[in-house]
Amino acid sequence: MKVTFIGIGAIGLPMALQVKGAGHEVTGVDLASSARQLAQDSGLAAVDSFAAASDADVVVAMVATPQQLASLVDSLGTKLDGQTWVLMSTLGPDAVREQGQRLAAAGARVVDAPVTGGTARAKTGALVIFAAGADAEIRTVRPVLEAMGSVRVVGTALGDGQAIKVVNQHLCSVHIVAAAEALSLARSLGLDPAAVLELVEKGAAGSWMLSDRGPRMLQGTDVNVTSAINIFVKDSDLVAAAARACGADVPLLAIANARYHEAADAGLGLRDDSRVIETWD
Repeated sequence: MKVTFIGIGAIGLPMALQVKGAGHEVTGVDLASSARQLAQDSGLAAVDSFAAASDADVVVAMVATPQQLASLVDSLGTKLDGQTWVLMSTLGPDAVREQGQRLAAAGARVVDAPVTGGTARAKTGALVIFAAGADAEIRTVRPVLEAMGSVRVVGTALGDGQAIKVVNQHLCSVHIVAAAEALSLARSLGLDPAAVLELVEKGAAGSWMLSDRGPRMLQGTDVNVTSAINIFVKDSDLVAAAARACGADVPLLAIANARYHEAADAGLGLRDDSRVIETWD
């Protein structure tokens, strides 16, 4: 299939490369020249706008924020007849419903398919994809989605996938902060946090986030960035907004959200999200 992949950053590029590796014809789109250069160095064709990409059967949107998706849809100057758009970022149910309706009005079919698994799983094609949309539309894009990971069909309406991702990001947000607090507690108790991590991570107290983020929490501020603090500022804000909209009580999320904002306010926004541990220093 011919695929246009919009947003080839830290997670988008490895996703696009998996699609290309599965035999599809892929063109990446990104405003950042550095992202385009990295894509080209990796063997992926890349351009600076959707208009500059060739016609596609499938368009994957992996933009960072709801505002970026709205701006992208604003910029579309052509009819989208025959294209299936797959919205794969964490954007929140309302944003996907609103922009999905606009894309559909322009002639596109739309699938809501946010992902979880981070850059590590993106590089191996092992993401989990929460796909929602009409059965026929999901069937159309399944060969592209399966190149990136495991497809879980979660509903038929736009926003159903995003709602699942809201729950997912609630847990991720809280688990990262809980891991940071626990390792900080170990240090305060006079223990070696690295030794404590090794002892507890495989037991009942373990979590995927503790095992993944914990080792990076024990490194310095300049640890390699796999997911930035600003991403969890955005995602935990989205979770908080979704909870308010449905009247859900999420006090643990509120605590985690405050920690991410504190870290961003301290100048750590572009640092790895594991650096939230520095809010305990």
